[in-house]
Amino acid sequence: MSFILGNILYKDKLNALASSGVFLFLGLSAAFLGHFVEKYGPRKAGILSAVFFGLGISGAGVAISMESLPLLYIAYGVFGGIGLGVGYIAPVSTLVKWFPDRRGLATGLAIMGFGFAALINSPIIQSLIGSIGIANTFFTLGTAYFIIMIASSLYLEPPEKDWLPDGYKEKIKMGKVKPLQDLSQLTANEAVKTKRFYYLWLMLFINITCGIAIISAASPLAQESIGLSAVAAAALVGVLGAFNGLGRIGWASVSDFIGRPNTYTVFFSIQVIAFPLLTFTDNPVVFQILLAIIYTCYGGGFASIPAYIGDLFGTKQLGAIHGYILTAWAAAGLVGPMFASWIRETTGSYSQSLIVFTGFFVVALIISILIRLDIKRLKNIKTNDIKQIGV
Repeated sequence: MSFILGNILYKDKLNALASSGVFLFLGLSAAFLGHFVEKYGPRKAGILSAVFFGLGISGAGVAISMESLPLLYIAYGVFGGIGLGVGYIAPVSTLVKWFPDRRGLATGLAIMGFGFAALINSPIIQSLIGSIGIANTFFTLGTAYFIIMIASSLYLEPPEKDWLPDGYKEKIKMGKVKPLQDLSQLTANEAVKTKRFYYLWLMLFINITCGIAIISAASPLAQESIGLSAVAAAALVGVLGAFNGLGRIGWASVSDFIGRPNTYTVFFSIQVIAFPLLTFTDNPVVFQILLAIIYTCYGGGFASIPAYIGDLFGTKQLGAIHGYILTAWAAAGLVGPMFASWIRETTGSYSQSLIVFTGFFVVALIISILIRLDIKRLKNIKTNDIKQIGV
């Protein structure tokens, strides 16, 4: 939600630092407070998130009233970012535990809400600014967010250990579903010592970095490639935001059926093809379809990560591991916009910069294959261990 405020209220590079601060502290708070979520539970974590986020948004209103840029960075960037980071992992990591049979669907629904907030809040925020002013808009939203988040947090709690949905055991006995078998059950500190943790980190970093680049360049790219007017291009970007949200629920749900490793390999394969095609097509329909597909892959990459973490590392400290992984989001949020701008200036056009990002997706595709090989190796080790015990 704070990203929306940043996009609406702060257009110049200096004030954009406030939004960059949100990215940074989102990742840092998720990493450092992931253990808090596991130790004290999602309810207390949600309340902590509400306090920080409410103070951050309301504090931004104070900063605007005082015309204090440093206070804006502290309130909006630091406090808002911390609240957003804790508030992101608390419900998502809890949902993975409540829906062991549909991890992708559960996390997709939650993260779709995170993405669709822009479509819901943008007109509300614009209306508030026009009627009560910018500072009062922050005060109003800060209060509203605090109340809603506190009320929502009171309903958050993890399931009991080894809990399964009603009828799930019976379905396993009847052979209708396969029993859930995580690759391992690791603590966060154990997970960061594995190769597959860094594979996941790099895949998320590349997906977000390139996603941010295409989102920031979508409007000028549409004007440059297919001759849309500035107004039409802006409208197109707004519509494409819906595909970002739909991709979160759609791809995450698909991952429940084809598996997370297959899903990420498909993501990156599609984008290796779609990104360069954007540079060659001047057909408006084809261009918009390609952009829509890319947006769904960007959103799907977000939503499928928590379920992938559960598959690879189990739910023992899923919130803490998810927090560590989200440092990729913080890094991409800081590096992505600057790198995209540098590529644009170096290549001289938005379309040429897409070729560079295609190269990144090739790297991501290779990583998605490497993680599959690592998973296969570990499964073979487990199978051999079981056979030896049986002997």
